[in-house]
Order: sequence, then structure tokens, then C-alpha cells
Amino acid sequence: MLYRLRRNRSVYYPSKEEFIRRSKLGNLVPVYREILADMETPVSAYRKLARGEYSFLLESVEGGERLARYSFIGTDPSLILKSKGRQVQITERGRTENILLEEGRDPLHVLKDLLLRYKPVDDTALPRFSGGAVGYIGYDTVRFFEDIPGTAKDDLCMPDCFFIFSDVLVIFDHLKHKMKVLYNAEISGDPSQTYDLAVKKIEEIIGRLKEAPLPSIPGGVSATPREPVSNMSREAFMRMVEACKEYIRAGDIIQSVVSQRLSVKLSAHPFNVYRALRSLNPSPYMYYLSFEDVKIVGSSPEILATENKG
Repeated sequence: MLYRLRRNRSVYYPSKEEFIRRSKLGNLVPVYREILADMETPVSAYRKLARGEYSFLLESVEGGERLARYSFIGTDPSLILKSKGRQVQITERGRTENILLEEGRDPLHVLKDLLLRYKPVDDTALPRFSGGAVGYIGYDTVRFFEDIPGTAKDDLCMPDCFFIFSDVLVIFDHLKHKMKVLYNAEISGDPSQTYDLAVKKIEEIIGRLKEAPLPSIPGGVSATPREPVSNMSREAFMRMVEACKEYIRAGDIIQSVVSQRLSVKLSAHPFNVYRALRSLNPSPYMYYLSFEDVKIVGSSPEILATENKG
């Protein structure tokens, strides 16, 4: 008895016909191809894909199926938003616009306006996150919401807010040992041509993933601990503690987090620091953001806030 194997009509989801139908439901339709990922890790894939000044890795290293099923890689953003004070800069596909915020508006209003441009079409086969803005909101953004003095010296000169929108997203499914290489196709013309462009972009990413593993990044993390340097003296820190105690006694506050910034001169590459962190302190929520000269490495056991279908 002979059996004929049925070939998959399309390795891309959705098919072109279904994509054209979905293009009438919104202006952002995800297209993806699923490939085996049992010989790849988020770290090795990130190394192959992270080209240019902007990229991110959102990784789940431990936490089981419920917390740590997915990791995400994004690169080559189509839109970048960063702000400093009331100045907001938006760079979209090579064109830059500078905005001075009006009274009553903050950088998150601008971010919301950008997000409202998109009407994404849901795909139930994708995880909760399948594209959008990835970045950070710095502490100084609080001045838009709370009337607090800005007396601290700005010695880091970092953007207050920094977000990128990456059309391409690689989604690791740690449960199934597969990757979804996804392109969020914006419908602005002929849907058929848009679909062809999405397929081309996906194939470019898969081509990078098929490349030989890259050598380790020079600049490893030293096993010899270095003495961190605080941005204040011990006496100044203790004065802050005593002041907080007085505020609590007076009923002005109920709790406070007194902090200091500890700095260490770094010779290691920032991504090697991330690799060391994921080994020493694996967690369900790890992140590496590489935005121009800003590199952010972090690890958290839990999520601060989440909203579904909001």
C-alpha cells in the first residue's frame, strides 16, 4: 500500500489569499514562518541578527512553561522614539522629526499616538506579544506626572524615554523548540506586493540564522570583582536615611526607597555582561537593549504590570 505525503501548501502563515482577506480587517498583518530551533539559542540567534545600532533580546531563561515559554529578538527598527525633557525625536524610515511637547502632554502621549496609527489583525497562533514598542521609561519622566524639583545633576545624559518599533521579530518557543520568524506587514498599498515583501524580509532573516555560529565577542567578564564606586558619600546617604525617618514620623510618607548609584569601570563587552548575568541569575524576565550608545542589561523574577486586550 502506498501513502502520499501531503505537502504544506505554504510555509508562510497566513497564505497570500488569507493575507489579502485579513488586510481588509486592519492595517498591520503579521506574516511568519516557523522553523526548527533545537540547534539554536536566543543568545546565538541574537548574535547573528543584531546588526546596526538598534536591537533587543527579551529572554526567558527559567520559570517553566507558564512564565518562560517565549523569548523575543528584534532588530532593524522602522521607527525610533526618544525624548529628553520636553524634546521628543521621532525617526521613521530614515526621516527625523523633532517635537517640542505642549503643556499637558508628555512623551507617552506621543508614543500612544504612534501606536494608535496601527490596527493590528490578531492571529491566535501567536503569543501575546508579537510586535510593538520596546524600550524603557527613565525615572525623570515622572516629572510629567508629579511636581518634584529637578535639582539632581544630569551626569549620564541619557534619553528619558527610548523606544524602537521593529517590523521583524523572532519568537522562540522554548516548549516546542521552534522559532517563528515574523514580519509585521503594514498595509499601505497593494496587499499582494506587501505580502511578497514580507516573505522576502523573512527569508533574509532566516538566511542570517543559517550562517555559521559567530565567534565569541572579545572582552570577556573578569572573575575578579571590582570595587564599585558610589555617586555619594556614606555620610550623605545616611543623612538621606535620617531625613526619610523624619518624614515618616511626621506622616508625610509611609515608605521610601533610598538609593545610590554604584558604578564600575567596564572593560567587558556589554553583551558578555548580559551572558554572565543570565548564567548567575537566570530569571523569567531578562533583557538586553542595545540602542545606539545606550546598553541596558537586566534580570527580573516577575513582571511589574501587564494588560491584556487593553
